[in-house]
Amino acid sequence: QLRLDASGGGLEQPGGSLRLSCTTPGGTHGGYALSWSRQAPGGEREFAALISGSGGVKEYGDDVKGRFTVDRDNAKNTFTLQMNGMKVDDTAVYYCAAGQSIASIRRGQFLYWGQGTQVTVSS
Repeated sequence: QLRLDASGGGLEQPGGSLRLSCTTPGGTHGGYALSWSRQAPGGEREFAALISGSGGVKEYGDDVKGRFTVDRDNAKNTFTLQMNGMKVDDTAVYYCAAGQSIASIRRGQFLYWGQGTQVTVSS
């Protein structure tokens, strides 16, 4: 079945930038709404961003709005999260996932997901 694995995490300084990618070794993600979420140690899973199946609609969580940008290219089967102006509070494990629709993702309902990638922001 489809699996979505996040990659590209690492260490970054406050104010820096990092780009995360989501790979799908079990197939392609075309046709699914996609999302990025994150979870800090001891914290709850927090919605970060979503994008519609065609890429025409993008939404962001309040904590990342204006700093993060989600994008996809179905022809290339790419799904990314560009993180700019990073803050210490962005430190978390980041996950990508697929849902049936934007509405499903808004409800926290996902069809496929996988391994997250650690992002650490520190001075």
